[in-house]
Amino acid sequence: MRKKLLYGLLLTALVAVLAYMAYDLLSRRGKSDETLFNFSISDTNAITAIKIRDGFGKEIMLIKKGNDWQDETGNCVSRSNISYILEAAKLIEFKGYLPDSSLEKFTNLMTTQHIKVDFFVHGAWEKTWYIGPPAQDHYGQIMLLESAKDGKSKDPVMMRIRGLNGIIGPRFFADRKQWMCTSIFALSPDEIQSVNVENLENSSLSFSIQKNQKQFDVRSQGVPLSQVDTANIYRYLQGYKKVHYNSANFELSSVQCDSVRNTKPFAKLTLRQTNGTTTVLKMFRIRSIEPQRNELGEMVNMDLNVFWAELPNRSLVKCQYFVFNPLLMGYVYFPALNNRK
Repeated sequence: MRKKLLYGLLLTALVAVLAYMAYDLLSRRGKSDETLFNFSISDTNAITAIKIRDGFGKEIMLIKKGNDWQDETGNCVSRSNISYILEAAKLIEFKGYLPDSSLEKFTNLMTTQHIKVDFFVHGAWEKTWYIGPPAQDHYGQIMLLESAKDGKSKDPVMMRIRGLNGIIGPRFFADRKQWMCTSIFALSPDEIQSVNVENLENSSLSFSIQKNQKQFDVRSQGVPLSQVDTANIYRYLQGYKKVHYNSANFELSSVQCDSVRNTKPFAKLTLRQTNGTTTVLKMFRIRSIEPQRNELGEMVNMDLNVFWAELPNRSLVKCQYFVFNPLLMGYVYFPALNNRK
């Protein structure tokens, strides 16, 4: 009887010790786990800068200025790309631990192959994400965390974005061309002082619009156009409210870009704003491999969809004729130009 009682007491004590050890382990594990996967930044409005460095050594610093973002040189950056990053920072969550069998492999892999993302909150460094390869099922990413509060975690884990299926890595890139703002003009008529469109293939179709106090003068080669409808002037100027280029240059080398710039442009557009800012665009045809039929039914060796435009910073971008024709074809709004063809 005494032996049974003794065994019972020993068993109870053993269970109590094991329970305490389990509780202590779980408590410490939970605290440790937070340093592994506490990637999120709940108040993304407080993020003031993001630095991205890719596996090829490219690097870009994205800085918040008021409600807008720009790179470290002051160039505008794509708002949609910023929104994808902020969404990830807010909604990122823990997906799972790596299997013990692959933990060492991915830990070693991530020391050399990763995208590094530094987040700054209210001007101070807060967290760094090390983004590795996709999870095996491609519904998440293998990542490692470093924070100002807890330092750098020892082991990578699998993370995902809450409510979305897919990988995280493609949202983070350091290629400046991919970050360029596509907006060229975003102006109301009241912000425009003058527009000068030079048709370098047919000078008779060149025209200019100049604001004189509350009126606009429309001229062609210095000669005032007759019978200009004021409503059509405003319709034309409304075309500058939202003008974007189609894509950055991902295909021409610097030598090829110089070759394009050395050819004769087909048009030149100069716009001066009421605040004194002047934007000059030079536009160049793109030769097509096979002849294409233009609007007159003629076969021409020219791409009829896109052309190269040189921006004020001298970079070349692809633009669509569909977007720019309403700005270049003044005779649509000013019929008197038709008499000068």
